[in-house]
Amino acid sequence: MFWRSVVGKLAVTILLLVCFVLFLLTIFLLEFFENFHIQEAEEDLLQTATKVSVMVENHEDRSLIYETTERVKDPASKVIIEFSNGDIWASDTNDSNLTAINDNWFTKEMYIQEVLNSHDPIKKQIEVPNQELGVMLVGVAVPNTDAAVLIYQSLAIVDKTKAETTKIILLAAAVAIILTTIFAFFLSTRITSPLIKMREAAFDLTRGEFNTKVPILTHDEIGELAMAFNHMGRQLKFHINALRQEKEQLSSIVNSMADGVITLSRSGEIIATNRPAEMFMEAWEFEQNIEKSDGVRKLPKELLALFQEVIDGEKEVLEEITIQGRTWVMIMTPLYDQSYIRGAVAVMRDMTEERRLDKLRKDFIANVSHELRTPISMLQGYSEAIVDDIAETKEEKNELAQIIYEESLRLSRLVNELLDLASMEAGHLTLKTEMVEVEPYVDRIYRKFRGVAEEHHIELVLTKNMADSQAIFDPDRIEQVFTNLIDNAIRHTSEGGFVKVKVENDQNGLSVSVEDSGSGIPEEDLPFVFERFYKADKSRTRNKHVKGTGLGLSIAKNIITSHKGTITVKSKLNVGTTFNFQLPKTDEI
Repeated sequence: MFWRSVVGKLAVTILLLVCFVLFLLTIFLLEFFENFHIQEAEEDLLQTATKVSVMVENHEDRSLIYETTERVKDPASKVIIEFSNGDIWASDTNDSNLTAINDNWFTKEMYIQEVLNSHDPIKKQIEVPNQELGVMLVGVAVPNTDAAVLIYQSLAIVDKTKAETTKIILLAAAVAIILTTIFAFFLSTRITSPLIKMREAAFDLTRGEFNTKVPILTHDEIGELAMAFNHMGRQLKFHINALRQEKEQLSSIVNSMADGVITLSRSGEIIATNRPAEMFMEAWEFEQNIEKSDGVRKLPKELLALFQEVIDGEKEVLEEITIQGRTWVMIMTPLYDQSYIRGAVAVMRDMTEERRLDKLRKDFIANVSHELRTPISMLQGYSEAIVDDIAETKEEKNELAQIIYEESLRLSRLVNELLDLASMEAGHLTLKTEMVEVEPYVDRIYRKFRGVAEEHHIELVLTKNMADSQAIFDPDRIEQVFTNLIDNAIRHTSEGGFVKVKVENDQNGLSVSVEDSGSGIPEEDLPFVFERFYKADKSRTRNKHVKGTGLGLSIAKNIITSHKGTITVKSKLNVGTTFNFQLPKTDEI
């Protein structure tokens, strides 16, 4: 059908648009020319009236005035002059319609009086009664006199000019419509011809003929569309090949995933699996004593019930399964074919290590809670004793206050060590390494602990072997390691015992050994001494001399590891313990 084709729609649209524009333009032009002709006629009459008024003012010879007026006026118009003494003179005219008008009618209608009373010229379009004749009237007063000049002509002249103008405009509009119709069909045909070829080429593409090309006949938008269509065919062929490759690549990725993946049909049959999923199924079958039927692996009943829940509820289901001592988390999600569920995909992840780490986290929280509860309980108890005046003497109150002070220091030390350890394990430890003179550095640390050792009647011995006088490390952090090791050694050594510190610095680096004659560490606890909150005393008892937090050795190990060094421990129960750490030699600051 012509009206359904692009040619017909485009041609009719252009034609209607042009007709609408021409219609509006014709109306505006007719209105404009009508007003223009009327204005021009009024101006011409006014100019003639002005000339006559000037003659009436300057000349007294009426015959001269009459003769000149007849010459200057338009033959189709008529002039009426009323002199100061009331005499009225009317000129001749070629228009028979104007001849039939009685000149006294203008005086009767007070038009002459209106001119005399008005300072400005008058312009009017009036209807002559009993004659159905419209006239254009212009009147001016003669300056410095009581005379007036009226000039009028029939509107038929203006109407005739208007009719001629209308005829020309309508003729131009008709020619424009004819040309527009021819142009619209020509343009529509030129546009739609390549489109028809593109439609045929599109049908070829649907049949898989991707080498089909559309001829490029022009270099305009239609030509660019043909180029784009040819490019689309090449890209479509490329993308189909790419999709084929992506399918193969996706299959390779799924097979190489660490997580198990099982694809299921709507009936619950296994469509595809990867190696981790097969291992999961094998472990399940081994534990449940399930045998394959005809070599075909089927979904176990427990998983089949989970699959049915996914299909019926149309939602994702999460399930945690423990098989052969390992924990698996299965996420089963429905697969859609638009709005229709065509199956499901199950992803299994081995969460055994994550569960172990989660247990470590819970143990860490329990240890922190216990370590904080003890000093807080002591602070609360001794402060209540002071508030309730249980301690009567000043010495007893000082003793309680000293205990509160020591416990607050211990609480502060625990919090600071927790913050340091968290920062180190998060990788936020920043070392400020510098060149350090080792001997005076070690002597200063020795002097700091010598008084504490003498207080506890423990012999503190420092041995130095300095092949190199300098070493590069972070002095504040290494001093923290020295402090932890020496302080632990003094606190766990009885009176009369010894603590020996041996420092060597040579071409292999800095080597430090801290040996004590204390209570020692049980052999079964040695692998865990560098863990957080390690306590050799499982009862977690506290006494006056041993008030550690269990974090010092863990912090020390992190500091030594950050220096790319090593720290080790050797111990015998009731004999003593020796801690050794080495820092490799480096030239980088």
